[in-house]
Amino acid sequence: FFSTTRLLLHAMYSAIPDTEVPAARTGFASAVLASIAFGICAGLAATHVAGRTSLYAAPVTATRVAPMVGAAPIRSMPSAAYQREDSYITERPVLMEPFAEGPQQMHFGGVAKPMVDASARSSVVRGWATLMGVPLLATLYALTRWFNQRPQAPETMHTIALLSTPDGKQLDPRQYRRSLNTTGRYTRKLLKDEESVAKMENDGVGYSRQGLVAQMRDEGFKYTLGDVTIQLADAYGFCWGVERAVQMAYEARKTFPESKIYVTNEIIHNPTVNDRLKDMEMGIMDTEDKDYSVLGEGDVAVLPAFGASVQEMKLLNDKGVNIVDTTCPWVSKVWNAVGNQRTKEHTSIVHGKWAHEETVATVSFAGRYLVVKDLKQAEYLANYIMNGGDKQEFLDFYGKEAMSEGFDPETMLGKIGLANQTTMLKGETVAIGQLLQTTMMKKHGPQNLNNHYMVMDTICDATQERQDAMYNMLAPEVKDDLDFVIVVGGFNSSNTSHLQEICEHKGVKGFWIDSADRIDVATNTIVHKTSWGELLTTKGWIPADGKLKVGVTSGASTPDKAIEDVLDKLFLIRDPSFQGIAPKECKPFVGPTH
Repeated sequence: FFSTTRLLLHAMYSAIPDTEVPAARTGFASAVLASIAFGICAGLAATHVAGRTSLYAAPVTATRVAPMVGAAPIRSMPSAAYQREDSYITERPVLMEPFAEGPQQMHFGGVAKPMVDASARSSVVRGWATLMGVPLLATLYALTRWFNQRPQAPETMHTIALLSTPDGKQLDPRQYRRSLNTTGRYTRKLLKDEESVAKMENDGVGYSRQGLVAQMRDEGFKYTLGDVTIQLADAYGFCWGVERAVQMAYEARKTFPESKIYVTNEIIHNPTVNDRLKDMEMGIMDTEDKDYSVLGEGDVAVLPAFGASVQEMKLLNDKGVNIVDTTCPWVSKVWNAVGNQRTKEHTSIVHGKWAHEETVATVSFAGRYLVVKDLKQAEYLANYIMNGGDKQEFLDFYGKEAMSEGFDPETMLGKIGLANQTTMLKGETVAIGQLLQTTMMKKHGPQNLNNHYMVMDTICDATQERQDAMYNMLAPEVKDDLDFVIVVGGFNSSNTSHLQEICEHKGVKGFWIDSADRIDVATNTIVHKTSWGELLTTKGWIPADGKLKVGVTSGASTPDKAIEDVLDKLFLIRDPSFQGIAPKECKPFVGPTH
């Protein structure tokens, strides 16, 4: 009895946790087993005790009991053994030895009664109900708590959005995000802390102010060392939104010096920057296997530069987590666009990659939506709008991941609106927009176009400027002088992949690498990636002698230091005695405004 009670208390304590929700799983199972064991023991004990104590219910004094014929002599027992404060029994009957035949009898006032009478049976029922019911009710309470607090099974961001896309009647995503400002646990404000900026520069995740990149800015984006000339694109690297996000992450660590902090994804798509955050004891959730149970009340979640789904925001807010939202304002602009389309009951056509974190976040703010990856998929859509087609073929062509739950092309393409992932090629987004606008004009007439088609300019200027700079560097009168181009940026960076794609379209040899670690100086080998995702290894990529002119650019998530580290290795391959580029005072740095 004592053992099962102890087990029950321990199990119930585990089953009703505060923040360690996973403990509830084993705790609940233990509680069920313990309750069953406790109930059985308690019930059996109640049955036995009730039979012996049923006379407590009546005000009886039994000082002498006359024996029945054939009964064994009554054993005497001191009345003090039965005294208690709340009882008016001073002495009580005692059990007789059993008859040789028939059930045991209890002699009371000279009259024999069966030991388990109506009163005893009632006590047995009450005993079972109380002693077994209490732990079972407690177990039910524990189950309720566990059900309400249970963690979500690890999902990809996209799956989370698909499983819980709001339908307008339950939740307005934009309104919910705005409401977070009233919680006192949400911020999207840049503090402009100088200490954080200085630490970023010291860690090599800010803008160069004295290094090679800074010197090239001062010298018309060129630098020559011996026979090697470097041509830097006039728009490259960190954009305003990315720099802002990284600074906010640094400021979060300063604001919450002792708190547990997790970034819900890579803060930006750059391994160097993410490694620096890990050095500051900030965790980064695995995109493919997110476990939100690592965060509890009072902990800190940092949302990355490309945003997070409204479902993630709600989940974190419901857990009492402090939220630092570093979402780029250009991404928020896209959210507003699809939000307006949702309000006017237009289906959002999003030019993007359905698995990309930014698109996952964007569609969580939409109502009905369809993600198109390129112009080919947009043309298929335009043809279906004009001519109809096989519904199942349509659904299979795009895949369920690229559309809202329950998407019906037969009824949901009468009114559409265009939005885009901010890192996609501007030219392709414009072409898709023109195609859809023309299609809806033909379908519904020019006079009705505004009722059936919505568009808002959501193309990110920073992405476009880097693409334009790449086209300028590869113009016919310039590209013939380049031996090759180095593109520096994270391998999972969409905007960087498009810079490499421009290189390939222009027929210029390009080496896309995510860091200087991809270059082996000793063997003159580089491991690089193509725009379509193939990883290649090229030996002897740097010629041993002769003039060499190299174009260099970088994605919007790439700090200046990453470019400088790559160029250091390039110079070292050409000249083993290279000692590095000496720092130099440069013109005051003016960061990008977008």
